[in-house]
Amino acid sequence: MAEAHSQEEPSHYNTTAIRVAEQLHEARVQNLRNLRKAQEAAGQAVGPEQLFPAFNRAGLGVALEYERMGHQPVSAGLTARSVELGVRFEHLGLTLGSVLHGVDLKGELTEELVAFIRDALLERKVIFFRDQHLSEDEQVAFGRRFGELDAFPFAKSGDNPYIVEISHDENHPGTENGWHTDVTWMEQPSLGSIAQCVQTPPIGGDTLFSDSHACLLGMPAGLFEQIEHLHGINDYRIFLTTRSPGGLPEELVSSIKAQIPFGVAHPLVRTHPETGKAGLYIHGGFLRHDSLYDSRSGEALDPGESKALVRELLTQHSRPEYQCRFHWEPGSVAFWDNRAVQHYATSDYFPHPRLLRRVTVSGDKPFYDPSIPLRTAD
Repeated sequence: MAEAHSQEEPSHYNTTAIRVAEQLHEARVQNLRNLRKAQEAAGQAVGPEQLFPAFNRAGLGVALEYERMGHQPVSAGLTARSVELGVRFEHLGLTLGSVLHGVDLKGELTEELVAFIRDALLERKVIFFRDQHLSEDEQVAFGRRFGELDAFPFAKSGDNPYIVEISHDENHPGTENGWHTDVTWMEQPSLGSIAQCVQTPPIGGDTLFSDSHACLLGMPAGLFEQIEHLHGINDYRIFLTTRSPGGLPEELVSSIKAQIPFGVAHPLVRTHPETGKAGLYIHGGFLRHDSLYDSRSGEALDPGESKALVRELLTQHSRPEYQCRFHWEPGSVAFWDNRAVQHYATSDYFPHPRLLRRVTVSGDKPFYDPSIPLRTAD
């Protein structure tokens, strides 16, 4: 019966569809040949920009970032050092996210190993470790190997004041389910965050990370030119309002604002101070959406234009092409570079409990250097 069906004459539609598919394929192959000839005549090669459609550039952003990485997840030098140190990489995404196996953060961390971890962070943007089970003091000590630490004033700390507990349960559902980079309300936002999972829900509770460098390279045509020199004002109003049922005493709010600057300017395009790469730098909860201004002239955008631009920017990191996803287990540790990625904690496990402990490594004041080409190879 199946054999008889296969020998039936194709319908008029299918005859037409097959013919059109052949014609289109031939035309597209010829167009690519013509493009390559034109590029060769001009002494140029056909690059990703010519191959990806202009209306859908997320894949292009990843391709350009991977090109800048030398078309390899980590450099040859870092690979050689990993072999010497007995560390194995498990890559979760093309341009970001790797689990480092064979590292014991509770053991003796030599200067060589710490330097390797830092370089792995710079190349992979977010790195992970399994089965560490650090005490609060051990986690703080590990964080201090990468710089000074920032205490967090707006959440419950652990027994160690540099530990922040991110705890959710049947009375406190997860609320970090929006793309963000940490503490942009600070004049010098943290370099990175180190989180350890203490308790996981039976299902769910993953954290996603998105490559801010690839995101900038893949944003819609013309958008980069619009935002290249724009700055915006960030503050911590969210901690003084929505997270404080019933409101806080005015005297306390005034005191906090007097001690911690309320309203700091940061660029939307940030140059990474160690790699030189530019990335989209934005936190929708801390940024005042109507505050964008041109840093060259000081001229403010129309509030409506500013808000519309922020709305568009806040969708950019959400493309799956830029992302990797990490599934927590008790003892898992994530170390992410706030200058290179955004993250999103899924809120898909209510009413089950989930507990993470986090420390943050001090950073520097964000800046943008337009003299560094976007596609400079490492």
